[in-house]
Amino acid sequence: MTLQFTVSPDFAPDRLSGWYIFNTWLQKQTGEAIHLELYNDFQSQRNAIAAGKVDLIYANPFDAAMLVREHGFLPLVKAINTADEALIAVRAESGITDVAQLQPGVRVAFTSHPDVHLIGMIMLEPADLGSDNIVPVAADSYVLVAKHLLKGEAEAGIFPAQAYDNLSAMVKSQLKVLVRSQISVIHHALLAGPRLQARRAEIQALLINMNADAKAVEILKSLDFGGWEAVADEAMEFMIDLMDTLNT
Repeated sequence: MTLQFTVSPDFAPDRLSGWYIFNTWLQKQTGEAIHLELYNDFQSQRNAIAAGKVDLIYANPFDAAMLVREHGFLPLVKAINTADEALIAVRAESGITDVAQLQPGVRVAFTSHPDVHLIGMIMLEPADLGSDNIVPVAADSYVLVAKHLLKGEAEAGIFPAQAYDNLSAMVKSQLKVLVRSQISVIHHALLAGPRLQARRAEIQALLINMNADAKAVEILKSLDFGGWEAVADEAMEFMIDLMDTLNT
């Protein structure tokens, strides 16, 4: 039996090879045949989950509730010292210095990544802005969100904080941040589906102990992770409840 592994489509493109290397490492450590299947968009991935074609997933927090509550997934680990934060930025030359100054009809650039979009829309609320009174500017990546701002095709952009911080110095010099979230408890996590749960504790221990092996540390670096830490069921439920609250 070949198990299916996938990663939330919002991973950074330059980490693609890292996920394949990690998958190879995981196969060797577990003795399981694991196939890494990556999807181009969230809906394709959700269709695969609904069809029972996913056994292991590095999931974004928005999808965690669906995975845990509807498909019986359980948390394994999260990357150490990571949290999913978002920010809203405008062009550096813009006269806007506070989110509250944004007006209805403002053009806001963002991608389809659900958790970042959700947090970003919440941060627009002080300006009484919502999906019904902004002009959405769709982008396939956060680099394109930045380009929409620099070209004057949008007045504001929603970014994951980490992706914004990783933009080139030249690009960031032409932008300014209006607000950055500080939620701290929302994060991506590696989740195990029903067919893997008999080995949950074993796999969790393998991942947590990756830092003890020099070669495994290099794999973690290729993913831009400092290591893994366990995610308790209670912590996952707390995050899911928080995401539900933010989404209402």
